[in-house]
Amino acid sequence: MPAIRAILTDIEGTTSSIRFVKDVLFPFARERLPAFIVTHADRADVQHWLHEAAKEAGLVAASEQELIDRLVGWIDADRKSTALKALQGMIWEDGYRDGAFRAHIYADAARALREWHARGIPLYVYSSGSVPAQKLLFGHTEAGDLAPLFSGYFDTETGGKREAASYARIAAAIGVEPASILFLSDIVEELDAARASGLKTTQLARAPETCPADARHACVTTFDAIALDAG
Repeated sequence: MPAIRAILTDIEGTTSSIRFVKDVLFPFARERLPAFIVTHADRADVQHWLHEAAKEAGLVAASEQELIDRLVGWIDADRKSTALKALQGMIWEDGYRDGAFRAHIYADAARALREWHARGIPLYVYSSGSVPAQKLLFGHTEAGDLAPLFSGYFDTETGGKREAASYARIAAAIGVEPASILFLSDIVEELDAARASGLKTTQLARAPETCPADARHACVTTFDAIALDAG
């Protein structure tokens, strides 16, 4: 079997608690999004993502308030919108910078990521959160700055996480054959898509911390149990 030459990991429910995202990050962005858009609407990057959000929503000549209302609704629905994730990332940057919160990371995940990096295994992130938001999260964790451990980041601009083609694009981008990449996630459908593209896979069963009896992928409840020859 090909040796693992790169590890690609999800964040929410895998390296970090879903509760941190749901109970800290989402409410923080929801509360501050209206004022952020009003006060930063003249920024080119904000204008770009508001335009993309309007296109996604099918809103023609939408008012600022219409866009705000739609985006808040998307936060409540946990919509996997690239435009929304980009805007949320800009808002979270203020929270991290001001020390409003630190990103949760499981101790076993931080330990394994540091060990793999020390062994010379390139590490990558693939999350529905924007790349800037991913960098912020790993740069401000409860275990310190983990961002230097990673060689690259991917978000939904690469493609949907339940689409096999997305994983093929990532493999091509990092220059490693799919069979030598291990993908870690708590979502079975994402793992299915990665396997369909040739990647090795391991499921993280963080909650209820029990692997399903009929697991379709190698399954563990902690990073300490991950085998780098997992299929």
